Amino acid sequence: MLIRLIFFSLLLIPTALLAQKVSKLQLKLEAQAKTLEPQVIEWRRKFHQTPELSNRENQTGAFIADYLKSLGMEVQYPVAKTGVVALLSTGKPGPVVALRADMDALPITERNSLPFASNVKTNFGGQETGVMHACGHDAHMAMLMAVAKILSDNKKELKGMVKFIFQPAEEGVGPEESPAGAELMVKEGVLENPKVDAIFGLHIQSLLPSGTLSYRPGALMSAVDGFDVKVKGKGAHGATPWEGIDPIVVASEIVNGLQTIVSRQTVLTEAAAVITVGTFHAGIRRNIIPDEAFLQGTIRTFGPQSQKRVHEKIKLTATKIAEASGATAEVNINIMYPATINDAKLTEKMIPSLEKAAGKEKVMVIPAVTMAEDFSFYQQKVPGFFFFLGAYPAEMKLERKPTHHTADFMIDENSFSVGVKALLNLTVDYLTSSK
Repeated sequence: MLIRLIFFSLLLIPTALLAQKVSKLQLKLEAQAKTLEPQVIEWRRKFHQTPELSNRENQTGAFIADYLKSLGMEVQYPVAKTGVVALLSTGKPGPVVALRADMDALPITERNSLPFASNVKTNFGGQETGVMHACGHDAHMAMLMAVAKILSDNKKELKGMVKFIFQPAEEGVGPEESPAGAELMVKEGVLENPKVDAIFGLHIQSLLPSGTLSYRPGALMSAVDGFDVKVKGKGAHGATPWEGIDPIVVASEIVNGLQTIVSRQTVLTEAAAVITVGTFHAGIRRNIIPDEAFLQGTIRTFGPQSQKRVHEKIKLTATKIAEASGATAEVNINIMYPATINDAKLTEKMIPSLEKAAGKEKVMVIPAVTMAEDFSFYQQKVPGFFFFLGAYPAEMKLERKPTHHTADFMIDENSFSVGVKALLNLTVDYLTSSK
């Protein structure tokens, strides 16, 4: 019996030493993350001052590609128009981990007094507008560049490969450029050669406490689709509406009818849904009933079955309401991003990695959110885990909420080191724990 105990104890020694080595390595990586924090902030401010819209990230992509080449990585640029993909090989067999950051800004004129605020102007949809990183993609890029630097400097102590994906056009583009963003990157093979085993990504969240990490197994973010409705009626004089078929009245009834799909026809205890009409255009003069009216809106669902059901209900509701008034309705649904669904097993496996980065008390499960993310296209092909990094700038005592996609968006740069550590821990833990 004693001999057996000694034998099994000897078998455990390499495992214990490996665990100790990994622990020391992660401490080393996190110390380097802290050292690089000023550089991350500098990179973020550079990107913030020079924002570029979707599929126009030419300067951004070139800058990142040059930097990754300087680290000795194998770099592909451009990919999917302006994207960058870099491969870090340790020279030892092992898993392939992908890390993703998005690069594009939004057509928003910045409204704050930051010394590095954007003054960039452009033409978007025929209108002059400012350009602003109003969703945190500038921070995503800066953090991933730091992760690339740190892992590159320590590749001798790792195994497997790490693929860095800097993606354009997460915010989407017009139909004439479709597909774009993650969908196009997947079609161009960024998850192949070598084949990716798991992919990780984060999104900064300006309304969550700074330095916190939040996640959800399964559906974290909704699918997003768009819809267009053209209502065809019959024009008439505004004084004699009985001589026509008023498309404005019909379209108004359709707007109200669409709301009953969520409130009365969707099993909300199973999955949430949102239908929002965002535009309503009709007519040219107050006393003329026009021939047509136009509606546009957005759809948010969680999962393919709910998505299909809501699409069918929108078409049925619009066409039948129009038919009841003697009008017609043409409905077109633009399928955009699927739901962002975290792989349950991968999520459970990687939670300790987040807890080491932020502290267990600052890692939390949150309800699903109805914003969307094209990270979902990667998750359709390989197991993926997407999470939020809180960055509410409490010390600034802001008068307006720094909501995403607004001119008042703002984030706490002190949160960046937690994001870098989280990505480092996820990568190292996955590489060292996988066979």
